Amino acid sequence: MSSQDTLQRFLFEHAAIRGQYLHLDGTWQAVLARHDYPTAVRRLLGESLVAAGLLGSTLKEHGRLVIQVNGHGPVNLLVAEATARRTLRGMAQWNAPVPDGADLAASFGDGRMAITLEPEGGGERYQGIVPLEGADLAGAFEGYLARSEQLPTRLWLAVDGRRASGLMLQRIPGQRDVDTDAWERACHLADTVTEAELLGLDGDRLRHRLFHEEDLRLFEGEPVRFACTCSRERVASTLRSLGVDEVRSIIAEQGAVDVNCEFCNRHFHFDPVDAEQLFAADDPLAGSSTRH
Repeated sequence: MSSQDTLQRFLFEHAAIRGQYLHLDGTWQAVLARHDYPTAVRRLLGESLVAAGLLGSTLKEHGRLVIQVNGHGPVNLLVAEATARRTLRGMAQWNAPVPDGADLAASFGDGRMAITLEPEGGGERYQGIVPLEGADLAGAFEGYLARSEQLPTRLWLAVDGRRASGLMLQRIPGQRDVDTDAWERACHLADTVTEAELLGLDGDRLRHRLFHEEDLRLFEGEPVRFACTCSRERVASTLRSLGVDEVRSIIAEQGAVDVNCEFCNRHFHFDPVDAEQLFAADDPLAGSSTRH
């Protein structure tokens, strides 16, 4: 994995503003290697993946943040997931060509965005759902945070066929600015960044380019990597949730249950004996009729 896959955080010393910069190289390549996405879909997925990494930068313990965009247009599903362990994964589904440069309405149609925070090992799950609004995903994420979290946030996202990067500035809740002009000034400076700079500059050079006259507190960069959380146990749990009658119906029709992970393309095969064993704990005789 490339050492450039890094999340770097910083604070403005005299203002209630925090910033994060995320650069993905090997992680983005790992996502692209598993599906052949059209250019416009690839861009949307890359932007969502970067946004998930930035928004999930404050996750505590072992939680995860999931962004899901559903629509009735050419792109019908977009999912990006970030974990507190600094892992990312994402996938997209489309059913028609998406023109390059299409706005959100042309890409998703009548869409909606959901952002879910899921603590691992128990705890309260939180989900916010809003209509998909804005000219681009950066604007949609900003609108979501303003509406659902009352948290002023700005995002700058850039994607190409090799890299995906982003910058986020956010007001820190519950704190007052000593420098009352800092937020507007910081956003104005960040608005001058180009896609080429986001993709081509590392965190140190990007911060110097934008904020060299600001007093910043820098944190050590954190490595980010692609990882999928799928497993045979998770698939088995999903099949159990369908119920024994539904699983037996699939077996009768198809001869087996085959599941592909849409994030990493890993394949899981459950033959009739495997399928019956899923429910053996509930019925000790469940598998008897399928054994020979």
